[in-house]
Amino acid sequence: MSQRLIAGVDEVGRGPLVGAVVAAAVILDPENRIEGLADSKKLSEKKRNLLDIEIRAKALSWSLGRAEAHEIDEINILQASLLAMKRAVEGLSIKPDHLKIDGNKEIHMEISMETIIKGDSKVASISAASIIAKVARDKEMLELGAEYPEYGFAGNKGYPTKAHKEALIKYGATPQHRVSFKPVREVIENRK
Repeated sequence: MSQRLIAGVDEVGRGPLVGAVVAAAVILDPENRIEGLADSKKLSEKKRNLLDIEIRAKALSWSLGRAEAHEIDEINILQASLLAMKRAVEGLSIKPDHLKIDGNKEIHMEISMETIIKGDSKVASISAASIIAKVARDKEMLELGAEYPEYGFAGNKGYPTKAHKEALIKYGATPQHRVSFKPVREVIENRK
């Protein structure tokens, strides 16, 4: 195959107070185009879910990577995001020749790469990665919401909404909360 295999890489979940940061790497098939790819944040939930199924079916290879809340607390959210992206790339069944990464930070790997600011709205493979990562993380938040209904995770996806912060104060932090994040840390310190 003379064509270079390019993997798009993106992560979701840097801002929430709870759960893992989830990344994806996707190598799209140039012979099997997917219409409607865009930044996952600009798509409706229904459209994201439909595209998620199509990407998983049509991509040459895709992989999810993650860094758990305790890892975020140990190494910080930026380093955890880069670790999740590295794990996603390492999980691909086909080794890419080049990476296109959303944002402005490279990941530590022996492979050619470029970073692209707002890449999730400019590069199809990064859009695809952003979509499958967001769908996967949103599903995890629904599951966590069923386990801890008082926090409203199904609706807020772990982001620091007023209701989420009020639930934190009332019920304390779950084992999945990121204790290094200020609103969570303050609640834990005030409950001592």
